Amino acid sequence: MKLAWLRGAAIVGAALLLTAAYKRAEQSSVMADAANAFLNSLWNDQKAVATYAFEDDQRFDWHFIPKLRKGLSFGAMKPHQRLLAMALISTGLSEQGIIKATTIMSLDEVLLIQEGAAGPNRRDPENYYITIFGKPDAKGVWGFRLEGHHVAHNWTVVNGKIADSPSFFGSNPAEVKNGPRKGLRILAAEDDTGYELIESLNPEQQNTAIVDKTALKDIITAASRKASLNGAPNGLAASKLTPQQYEKLMSIVEVYAGNMASPMSDDRLALAKKQPKDQTFFAWTGDVKRGGPHYYRVQTPAFLIEMDMTQDNANHVHAVWRDYNNDFGLDLLKAHYDASHK
Repeated sequence: MKLAWLRGAAIVGAALLLTAAYKRAEQSSVMADAANAFLNSLWNDQKAVATYAFEDDQRFDWHFIPKLRKGLSFGAMKPHQRLLAMALISTGLSEQGIIKATTIMSLDEVLLIQEGAAGPNRRDPENYYITIFGKPDAKGVWGFRLEGHHVAHNWTVVNGKIADSPSFFGSNPAEVKNGPRKGLRILAAEDDTGYELIESLNPEQQNTAIVDKTALKDIITAASRKASLNGAPNGLAASKLTPQQYEKLMSIVEVYAGNMASPMSDDRLALAKKQPKDQTFFAWTGDVKRGGPHYYRVQTPAFLIEMDMTQDNANHVHAVWRDYNNDFGLDLLKAHYDASHK
């Protein structure tokens, strides 16, 4: 069966995570070992497609729309190579993240049936790509990317430290409306936690948080190489929230942090807790009533979360985590190069 390898891959990924936890190895070491195991399984022609120099501009050319990409697709891999690719992904994503990624990938089969698409950009659960930049080494400088329709994650390793953004999940449909998978909502937590916060606000707070009654059509940052809100209004400051409301704000952060493997998930939460409340904002556009088109964001000096549910009759979701200074590991690289020059 075409998708049978996904189930096996999830098992391999979970096993690798358990092994990593048992040995208490540094995650950069586990990640490098998994990357090298994957690379060593490839034929020379496959390796030529899957790898780029770390300095190559391709490292910044990311997106989440259905299109042909650089890198090695799952469809071009042998079964054992796919398993090793999923083992590598499991070093970057948590169990929760792996489940979301593989389930989103499987939705392309649903879209293929619905749309009957053909051609190079056809809906295909195997049209997802692994790309490795540089030479994997626990203490070196390298990175890798998982990318395809509605799944786009970038990891950069610099001297044993890991950057994990841009980090994107999407789902179309957001909720499967019919068929044997009816009721499936892959990114339910991303959507529901936003609703829980906006619904907890009093009218005055909502009036500040809702910066536009018409929902944005997509996330503002799109697939930009550098995250920017381009002057969009801030919304409601976290300093204006009650302790209970602030917990709901942090619940949103926890969902996005929880998509990453440890210690990246812990690092995201620690970063969020360091942000000044008077410089942390929650903004909403669109309908507050559940089921209508809507968008929200959590904006801090260090990072940005965006989620929109507007396309396809508000049944198509995008959710992203961006780091203003450390997307693609740029902050880590600056510190590395500064230290080298000194």
